[in-house]
Amino acid sequence: MNLLLAEVAQATQRLADAGVPSPRTDAEELAAFVHGVKRGELHSVGDSDFDARYWEVIARREAREPLQHITGRAYFRYLELQVGPGVFVPRPETESVVGWAIDAVRAMDVVEPCIVDLCTGSGAIALALAQEVPRSRVHAVELSEDALQWTRKNVEGSRVELRQGNALTAFPDLDGQVDLVISNPPYIPLTEWEYVAPEARDYDPDMALFSGEDGLDLIRGLERTAHRLLRPGGVVVVEHADTQGGQVPWIFTEERGWADAADHPDLNNRPRFATARKALP
Repeated sequence: MNLLLAEVAQATQRLADAGVPSPRTDAEELAAFVHGVKRGELHSVGDSDFDARYWEVIARREAREPLQHITGRAYFRYLELQVGPGVFVPRPETESVVGWAIDAVRAMDVVEPCIVDLCTGSGAIALALAQEVPRSRVHAVELSEDALQWTRKNVEGSRVELRQGNALTAFPDLDGQVDLVISNPPYIPLTEWEYVAPEARDYDPDMALFSGEDGLDLIRGLERTAHRLLRPGGVVVVEHADTQGGQVPWIFTEERGWADAADHPDLNNRPRFATARKALP
């Protein structure tokens, strides 16, 4: 074992003691980041090349600063995104939400599907859809100027059309023309603040996390936005907390012009997102 791998083992124990959920992965990611190699190449770093700055970044992660803030990058499906203070860090569970949306759009058999991503944050969802549905027209909206500093970097050179604005009133020019509306909105109840992981509670922006007493305030508003934007037969996909399974589909009722409202599990088989189809006239 070389010096770096021995240090990684010590760092793993320190991160585990600090309550970091994935201590070995994070210790290796940070070692690779500091030494400019891939995780699988750590064994190739000579003892004389060990960089003591490794322990500086380990101390930051030990204090529960997000790994992605330290490295400045987040991975999402086939993307590498720039992230940092002011923008929500995309989570792995959202990848299954996007996977379902991609399948739904492909099944529509529309030549150039129109897609809208509400509350886009880093742009992860919009960029993944633009990349994996090559002829799609993808539009994204974000309200926060702090978040937009990162979004603009990520969407530069892509086909995503980005606007700054309120998700509830966005894209009036697309009313009735959209094939799929997707959103990962804030959905944590204000009463749950103390139970949120430090990486999210202390570093993600509050406006990307919390939404009223039950966490569903914004989703209720997005239901009307989605209905306005979608063509008849178009689909809405909304992520929610695993504890809100069963609640969100009831927001998309037949009385409000929806059909086929349902919940779907993530890769851990926990309720993760709701879908509905705009009813035909």
